[in-house]
Amino acid sequence: MAGNLIARSVHDLTAAAWFGGSLMGAIGLNGAAAQAKDPAERTRLSSAGWMRWAPVQTAAFAAHLAADLAIAWDNKGRIAKQDGVARDTAIKTAVTLAGAGVTLYSGILGKKVEKLADEGAKGATEPQPAASDELKSAQQQLKVLQWAIPGFAALVIILGAKHGEMQRPTNVLAGLRRN
Repeated sequence: MAGNLIARSVHDLTAAAWFGGSLMGAIGLNGAAAQAKDPAERTRLSSAGWMRWAPVQTAAFAAHLAADLAIAWDNKGRIAKQDGVARDTAIKTAVTLAGAGVTLYSGILGKKVEKLADEGAKGATEPQPAASDELKSAQQQLKVLQWAIPGFAALVIILGAKHGEMQRPTNVLAGLRRN
């Protein structure tokens, strides 16, 4: 069997961790934290959960990028010669980096929310009416980003599947004939 089973497996598993972890956090962690009786605990609990997840997500990103590089190296000839592969590789790279940037910025906002936790909140991303503008802004941005992140991860997974389909012999042959 030709290929790079380990790199492909790491690539897919780390994208799945990014998708599943971010979706579970937005739904499960934030939802559970919103049930806390003390409004100040709502953001503290959510922040604590996201901070526990951050090292795992960071490791997943690092492993994902390493796997991406290994896969690209293994497929450098196909990337250069098969119609559409270089374009799709560039798109997938851009989506991955944009998603990583959004994830990083979400973490920065989460730190800000954690710092302002004493103001209390309705939920992890739902401010109280009396909250400071700084907390309201951070929570409102987090609410959007925490739903955008699984979207980026899903796109990475879909684009990875498209790359896999492009490796079918009939697609490789058709792509090489166009060049």
